[in-house]
Amino acid sequence: MAGPKDVSAREAEVLAALAGDRSNAQIARRLQISVRTVESHISSLLRKYGVADRHELAALAEAQPEGFSTPTGPGTTFVGREHDRSELIRALGSNRLVSLLGPGGVGKTRLALQVAAEVADRYPHGGAVVDLVPVRPGFVIAAVAEALQATEQPPQTLTDAALERLKRGRTLLVLDNCEHLLDDVAGLVARILTEATETAVLVTSRERLGVAGERPVQLGPLTLGTEAEQLFRDRAALVAPELADDSQLARKVCAELDGIPLAIELAAARAGSLGPDGLLAALDDRLRLLSGGRGPDERHNSLAHVIGWSYDLLGEDERRLFRRLGVFVGGFDLAGAAGVSPDSTKSELSDLLGRLTDKSLLQRSLYAGTSRWRMLETVRAFALEQLKDEYDEVAALHVAWAAAVATRLEQQLEAGEDWQREFDLLAPDLRAARGDVRPLARAVAHLAFARRRFLEAREHYLAAADNAGTAAELYDDLRDAADAAMVVADGEHAYRLMMRAGADGNPDALGYAVTILNRYEMTDPARLPDDRGAGLLPDTGGDDLVSVPLQVARAWIDRFDLASAEAAVRAARQGNHPLDLLSALDASGIAVAAAGRLRDADAVARERLAIAATLPDHEPRAVAEIVDAFHSASTSAVAVGDLVEAVRLARLTDDPVHGHPYITAPRKVRAYALSGMFDEAVAAADVMWNGWRAAGCPPRVWMASAAAAAALAHGLLGTGQETVWQARALEIARVTDPADDPGLAAPAAFVEARLLVHRHDTGAAVTGAAAVVRRAFEPFPEPWWTPYAHAAGAELAVVSGDPGAAQYLDRAASENAWADAVLRRARARLTGDRAALAEAAGMFGQIGASFEQRHTLELAR
Repeated sequence: MAGPKDVSAREAEVLAALAGDRSNAQIARRLQISVRTVESHISSLLRKYGVADRHELAALAEAQPEGFSTPTGPGTTFVGREHDRSELIRALGSNRLVSLLGPGGVGKTRLALQVAAEVADRYPHGGAVVDLVPVRPGFVIAAVAEALQATEQPPQTLTDAALERLKRGRTLLVLDNCEHLLDDVAGLVARILTEATETAVLVTSRERLGVAGERPVQLGPLTLGTEAEQLFRDRAALVAPELADDSQLARKVCAELDGIPLAIELAAARAGSLGPDGLLAALDDRLRLLSGGRGPDERHNSLAHVIGWSYDLLGEDERRLFRRLGVFVGGFDLAGAAGVSPDSTKSELSDLLGRLTDKSLLQRSLYAGTSRWRMLETVRAFALEQLKDEYDEVAALHVAWAAAVATRLEQQLEAGEDWQREFDLLAPDLRAARGDVRPLARAVAHLAFARRRFLEAREHYLAAADNAGTAAELYDDLRDAADAAMVVADGEHAYRLMMRAGADGNPDALGYAVTILNRYEMTDPARLPDDRGAGLLPDTGGDDLVSVPLQVARAWIDRFDLASAEAAVRAARQGNHPLDLLSALDASGIAVAAAGRLRDADAVARERLAIAATLPDHEPRAVAEIVDAFHSASTSAVAVGDLVEAVRLARLTDDPVHGHPYITAPRKVRAYALSGMFDEAVAAADVMWNGWRAAGCPPRVWMASAAAAAALAHGLLGTGQETVWQARALEIARVTDPADDPGLAAPAAFVEARLLVHRHDTGAAVTGAAAVVRRAFEPFPEPWWTPYAHAAGAELAVVSGDPGAAQYLDRAASENAWADAVLRRARARLTGDRAALAEAAGMFGQIGASFEQRHTLELAR
């Protein structure tokens, strides 16, 4: 992001995060820093940019072109490659897929990074460089999405999320080191070329992808006599300055090494310790072909030759450690090296790591004050080949190290200590080591889940299930996988997993499957069995001593039956089952609401939210209930007209899925629209709609009432977009008439009636009022919006002169504070009582309905 030269990297991150007017707490959570640190950076940014307030900073951030996400390059000069650089730039200018091809170590990555930096201004929507070296098959899209900061929004796939990011405009995506993932990369690139039509892709690989439209650019060795020798002198000068001008030595070494950059750099790194004569002698005596070199390419074999030569120059203790470090796919620290070399002390390992780094066989970086190392992939491949008979032993040590790390990180998680950044750093190795080790798979799943990587966590739990040794273990793994799916509203997948867990007749699994089937509005109603899944439950012969999950399942089968729900609540309380209690209370709240006892339902929802606050927010089973508790609390607060509480809940960031476009955005739309915060409601509705469309329009019927609320906001704002949103509500509900959807019938009737009242009050002609009033008083299957429909319908009857207006007012009595205020206003309008209008305005003010309060005061005047 462009700006003052003295803006630090962290300040740039804070500035970017300000886009959208995020709060300091939201920025702190996003960047994983303290609120105080955010405040300090914002103060500094205000001074450096010379703007008056944070809103100007936010506008500045939004006006900036999107950044280019690249890894930190090596701290050495870029040498030569003028012709190759020009050719690659020309190729990118006329082709959307360019593959930079060549043997390992020839400098493909370095050239790609250099060119990407030079052409970045051609791509106003930025892009990313994705290093695929540590990536395993099946995880390419995860790496690309992470680099693009495209977050998972299930059931939208990560591929779709990444494509949405790339569809924004001219973007450059660099996929580096693709040779071990050709099929995965080719499939992804083909979709990018087809769907993200303004994105260019630059690939580095040892082989072509084979995708239509691919423009290959072959990269060979550095030119002998010029570029290669300059590279050797530059690098040798770092360890032996006196060799910077030794052109004869440079010429001989580069000729022996075929001008391959990595080979030259490895040789130059030894120049300081061997001296000119020793270096030349080593080249003469030690060069030999590396066994197992792939293909006839002489340059590739030369690179392998140099690595082998460097390896043979090592002492035995250096060789042993070097071989063992090849098992790390994402890098390691001193503790990691100790994990695969248990016979060495840390002081010995520290010395050996330093020596291997000096010889350019390892690359060192600093993370949070701790040194970390990694191997270039070609060097790592060589190290793995040298393991041979040691491989099984070292792989087992790697798994043991990963298990110990995962256990420690879980302990830090449980203790509330910092663990996230270390997990992010070690995740590639934890994933690679997971294999068929169930405890490690579960630990990695737990950490990924706590990191809010819900889809990844689900896959790790499923991997654990594949290696479960007992039925109990299988149930635990599948239940956690199901709840990871439930957290992101993928109820259909969760149901299938529980049916798999219940294949052997496990009653708890079958009970949860039936609960999912009935409790969540995530499945097509037409697919719900006639018996609502009762036939799936085991026959207990009328025995009352059945498991609590089965009693909860029965409560959900008997939806709206208060006695059944209360029986499940009692069983859960007596058995001290907090998760089952939350589910049973949810059934109870729905049942009392159906009986018109909305305030009792709100009290139940508040109890659920209080219980949820005591649960660990990193366990799948708990988080599934926590997320639903937030949803229910918001729903019931709206149902009783407690708009202050509804807005508070909408703004909370404690919800584990806070910010999800179609899980949490709908509650914002409803609360903001009813409170008169129309601009905020419209903005949240756009987020909701765009997120839902990007996810492939999954069946999420609870969103339909929020779309209706968005129509209300647009109508009262006067944007003329209310009919658009009324149509969108129908599209979300997948019906052509609001009355055909239980969750949309009442809110749609309410919005229609309230907008007709608004038309009347603004002097517009009103037609069809009588029919709208009748629709507002139809029996509604769901109770939550009935008070709004009745109250708005009654007021419409009053203003339209309906002869039955008084009767409608009597019928509209409810347990909803917003409806109470509307009815007070409507009665005052019927009788001409200005004092009652003022009283109604005060009632609206108490519940936070600002628009209705202002409008009522205008009527009173």
